[in-house]
Amino acid sequence: MGRFDERWVDDEAGPIVRSYAVVRGRTRPRGIALDLVTLLCATGREPPHDRRLSREESHLLALCWQPAAVADLASDLDLPLGVVKVLAGELCHLDLLEVRKPGRRMVQADQALLQRVLEDLKAL
Repeated sequence: MGRFDERWVDDEAGPIVRSYAVVRGRTRPRGIALDLVTLLCATGREPPHDRRLSREESHLLALCWQPAAVADLASDLDLPLGVVKVLAGELCHLDLLEVRKPGRRMVQADQALLQRVLEDLKAL
């Protein structure tokens, strides 16, 4: 096997695929602004017949059967945040993912947590 035929760096590294290849050269999500804490959830719709999902898109979609934050998805997929934003934006554009707003109970819990953190910081 010649040096140009080698596909693996070592047994644990796997194939080398540049981030821009995963997102087909795109650098921004299509039509929707996503941040670290945006919650995404699968809609349950089927992809269009003329569109085949990439392995990364399929994995992202599978992780979103329960609402998940963009940052958590990037960690679970072991992909850069920008790549996950582009992939998620494409899936939202195809109506396969939707953005979920946090419920009122979640907002109240966050406020209680922030209050405890503030009190603990004051105690220091």
